[in-house]
Amino acid sequence: MAGPGLLAAVAAVLVVAIDAVVRRAHGWAREASLGAGRRARLPPGDMGWPVVGAMWAFLWAFKSGDPDSFIGSFIRRFGRAGMYRAFMFSSPTILVATPDACKRVLMDDDGFAEGWPKATVALIGSKSFLTLPCEEHRRLRKLTAAPINGSDALSTYLGFIDRTVAEALRRWSDAGEIEFLTELRRVTFQVIVQIFLTSADDATMRALERSYTDLNYGIRAMAINLPGFAFHKAFKARKKLVSVLQGALNERRVATTKGLPKSNMDMMDRLIEAEDEHGRRLDDEEIIDILIMYLNAGHESSAHISMWATVFLQENPEIFAKAKAEQEEIIQNIPPTQKGISLRDFRKMEYLSQVIDETLRFVNISFVSFREAKKDVSVNAGYLIPKGWKVQLWYRGVHMDPEVYPDPKKFNPSRWEDYSARAGTFLPFGLGTRLCPGNDLAKLEISIFLHHFLLGYKLTRTNPSCRIRYLPHPRPVDNCLAKITKVSDEQ
Repeated sequence: MAGPGLLAAVAAVLVVAIDAVVRRAHGWAREASLGAGRRARLPPGDMGWPVVGAMWAFLWAFKSGDPDSFIGSFIRRFGRAGMYRAFMFSSPTILVATPDACKRVLMDDDGFAEGWPKATVALIGSKSFLTLPCEEHRRLRKLTAAPINGSDALSTYLGFIDRTVAEALRRWSDAGEIEFLTELRRVTFQVIVQIFLTSADDATMRALERSYTDLNYGIRAMAINLPGFAFHKAFKARKKLVSVLQGALNERRVATTKGLPKSNMDMMDRLIEAEDEHGRRLDDEEIIDILIMYLNAGHESSAHISMWATVFLQENPEIFAKAKAEQEEIIQNIPPTQKGISLRDFRKMEYLSQVIDETLRFVNISFVSFREAKKDVSVNAGYLIPKGWKVQLWYRGVHMDPEVYPDPKKFNPSRWEDYSARAGTFLPFGLGTRLCPGNDLAKLEISIFLHHFLLGYKLTRTNPSCRIRYLPHPRPVDNCLAKITKVSDEQ
C-alpha cells in the first residue's frame, strides 16, 4: 500500500499536470483564431484558467499588500519583455509596463480606442469620455476643458478652495482624532460640487457624496450584478446619483424656460448651454455622465494625494522644512493689498510641485489604464497586439521600475529637480489626447491644502504602521486616523 508521502506526491503531480492542460487549452481557445503567424508574434504570457484568467493573481497581489508582485510574477516567469499576454476582466489582454510601449499606445489614436472594463463603463457612464470615439471625445473636451482647467476658471476656483481648506484645518485642529482621509475627501468633494452645482444645498451634497462613495468602490470590480458583490452596490448608487443630478438638471431647465436670472454660472449651466460648431447641444444623459466622470477625476485623486503628501512630509523632516521655507517666502512676498494666495503664487511653488509629483509617482493612485486595439498593431520590438484585444497600461510598473527611477521605493522629491520626465515615464494623469481632464485643478487643490498645512499644522497618526489597502486606491485601512494640531498651540 502506498504511503501518505507517495500519495501526496502523486496528487501534487496531478494538480500540476491538470493546471498545465487547462491553461494550454484555454490559451488555444482564445488564440486559435489568430492563426500561426500572428500567434507567433504575441508577447510572452499565458491565459490562465477560463473565466478567472489572471484576475485572482491580480486581486491577491493588491489585497495582500504587495501590488508590485503582480507584474513581478510575469517578469519572473517570462523575463523583462515589458509586454505580456493574459486574460483579464473577461478579455484577452496585453499588459504593457515599459515607458516606450506605454507612450506608443497612448499616443496612437488610430490604433487604439478606450477599453475600460464593463464595470467602469457601466458606473461612470457610456456617454462620458471613457468610451467615445476620437472625434466625439475631442468635441466634449473642447466644450468642457476651459471651465475646468483654464486660467480664468482656476483663478475663480482658487479663492473658494483657499477658504474651504483654511476653515477645514481650523475645524480639524479642534476636533481631536479624525479620519484624515475621510475628511479630506469631504473637502475635495465640496470643492468639486461647488464647481459643478454652485447652488447645491447640504442635503444634495450629502446625497451626492454617499452615492458617489458607494459607486467608487465598484469601479475596479468585476461586473457581477448580484447582491453581495461590490458592483451590485455601486450600480444601485449610480442610479441614486443619476436621480439627484437629473433633478438638478430639471430645475435648471425649468428656470431657463421661465427666464429666471442666474446668479452664478457653474459647470452644469455651461454644459446645458454648450454648443459645437454645428449648433448641437448635449442631451441630459451626456451631461450626467460627464458630471459623474468629473466627480471621479476631480476629487478622488486630490484627496488621496493630499493625504499621502502630508504623511510623507511629516515622516521626512528635512523635506518638510524645505517645503515650508518655500511657502513662507511666498507669503512674505504677497502684497499687503492682496487677500490670500493667487494663481501667480501657486506657480511659484516649485519645490512643492516636486513633492506632489513624487507623491503621484510613489503612490500610483491611477495604477493602470485601459485601451482596445482597433487594428493589429506592432509594439515594442515587433510584439503583436491583435485587433479587438484589450490593452492594460501598467503605470505602476513604469513608476516603480528601478531602470526608470533609481531606488524607486524611496520618497525623494529632489529627483525632480532640473529634470523633465521623458514621455511615457511619468503617467499619473495619462498621456496624449486622453490626458486626465482635471489634472491642473487637482494639482491646484493639493498645493493649496499643503500650503496651509505646512505653514501652521502638524499631523500625528494614531496607527503609523497601519496596513495599506490598494483597491480601488492606496489608502490606510483606518483612513489615516490622526490628530491635526495647530503648531502655534504647542508653542
